[in-house]
Amino acid sequence: MNHLVIRALTENDYHDTLVGWWSEWGWEAPALDFLPDNGRGGVMVLDGATPICAGFVYITNSKACWVDWIISNKRYTQRDKRKEAITLLVSSLTDICKRSGGKYCYALIKNQSLIEVYKELGYQQGDSYNSEMIKTL
Repeated sequence: MNHLVIRALTENDYHDTLVGWWSEWGWEAPALDFLPDNGRGGVMVLDGATPICAGFVYITNSKACWVDWIISNKRYTQRDKRKEAITLLVSSLTDICKRSGGKYCYALIKNQSLIEVYKELGYQQGDSYNSEMIKTL
């Protein structure tokens, strides 16, 4: 029986897995150099050898950390295990924030089921936002 495992992202995960997942969900992948540690600053959850989901954490120069870019394998259809994996993912990213000295975890989320996972893990909903603003320098 396969069980969930979590591991650090590798330099190959972005091109080999994550870009395809973002595409399958109809989203444009963030630029590799926009992600923490050039795409290695996060973790992936697997069911045995099958990748289920991944996410990133930005460690800042304040007591705030940013947990974001949560993405999942659209082809993974075991609904209960997917929710368990996403919960494990967000929990693990939150633990990374805490271990790195963070006092606050920030997340920018639009997906309602993902919002519910964050709430179950003790996150509080802040203000709703209407626009995500990014400028490439």
